[in-house]
Amino acid sequence: MGRMFGAVTALLLAGAAQAAPVDLVSLYKDLHAHPELGFQEVRSAGILAAEARAAGFEVTEKVGGTGVVAMLKNGKGPTVLVRADMDALPVKEITGLPYASQVTGHYQGGPETPVMHACGHDIHMAVWVGVARALAANKARWRGTVMLVAQPAEEIIQGARAMLADGLYARFGRPDYALALHDGPGPAGTVQVNLAANASAADTVDIEVKGIGGHGAYPADTKDPVVLASRIVVALQTLVSRENDPFQPAVVTVGSIHGGTKHNIIGESVHLQLTVRSFDAGVQARLIAGIRRIARGEAMAAGLPESLYPEVTVDPNGTQPTINTTPLATRIKALFQKTLGPDRVLEGNPSMASEDFNQFGLADARIQTVMYSLGAVNPAVWAKAQQDGTKLPGPHNPRWAPDPEPTIATGVATMTDAVMMLLPATR
Repeated sequence: MGRMFGAVTALLLAGAAQAAPVDLVSLYKDLHAHPELGFQEVRSAGILAAEARAAGFEVTEKVGGTGVVAMLKNGKGPTVLVRADMDALPVKEITGLPYASQVTGHYQGGPETPVMHACGHDIHMAVWVGVARALAANKARWRGTVMLVAQPAEEIIQGARAMLADGLYARFGRPDYALALHDGPGPAGTVQVNLAANASAADTVDIEVKGIGGHGAYPADTKDPVVLASRIVVALQTLVSRENDPFQPAVVTVGSIHGGTKHNIIGESVHLQLTVRSFDAGVQARLIAGIRRIARGEAMAAGLPESLYPEVTVDPNGTQPTINTTPLATRIKALFQKTLGPDRVLEGNPSMASEDFNQFGLADARIQTVMYSLGAVNPAVWAKAQQDGTKLPGPHNPRWAPDPEPTIATGVATMTDAVMMLLPATR
């Protein structure tokens, strides 16, 4: 079955219609212009639910908050889960697009901020709708069950857990396979399938650096937390540069540092926010232990009493690495190489970005999972950048602007192909 539909896919992508249907592109632009933060995706979820119903799926809303589950049962066979994430980021868009976001919002308890689909979840949702239509239109050619999941709150690594905690598998059945894609750098019309490691583990760490405040003119009477925080930031870099196996990727980034109020005042505290990433649980644990050790050691070296040693807090909502099931990834990569052509299935490294898609597989070891990457940069722009060395923006950048037509077309074609390969053909 996968081979039969794959031939159709190849023809569609090779012909003049290298673009997605006009209404899918319009849907993408509408979603892009109306982004919503995690667990606030009410409008987006409503649109996807309506589209899935129109395609013939049985739809349940408000799963795990704002999540949507759309089921299409079509006889005896495996169950394939296809996930798209819906939430946007607190980023001010500066793409200059006519459909650029003007939306503002805030996470619960947080400040108001501009909101943008800076990670391409709008592309993912448009692809999800296209896949729903394609699978429904081809029901006569496959048997089994398709479970389409529109997930909230991926950016805050909470949505997948919330849907599972709300009984996703107990209520709708355990899938045999779980698939997802993510747009990113690379020319539109291409894909990348990693055979194992795909996205890193990530932990969020906060360090409250304490001190003894006073007048900036009399630093000897204080214990300056700004200086101490600076020493901690510099020392943390040695966790990767001097303590980590160079063949084990790792990142320790201090993304935020806040302290003090005025030029001539030495304050009482400085707050550091870190992200810690790797592909191995042991490496991740060692990095976090090293952060605690360095924070304590630098405070000791600064002469602080133990009661004022830094407080290191690790957010419990961290995520494990996203690892593709190698045999399944090998099959899917071979399928894409046949239908798209080998030159459009790119080779590349795993990403140090992180995901919570892994939760759908971690919930049950019997589930085989694959997430693949979808090139989203205008091919001419990409080719020029390769020639002149221009650094192009990627996801989470306020200038991230996928080329929607070929990106959505390739996403719909490849994901539909992958699902139909896993569902037995009718006889």
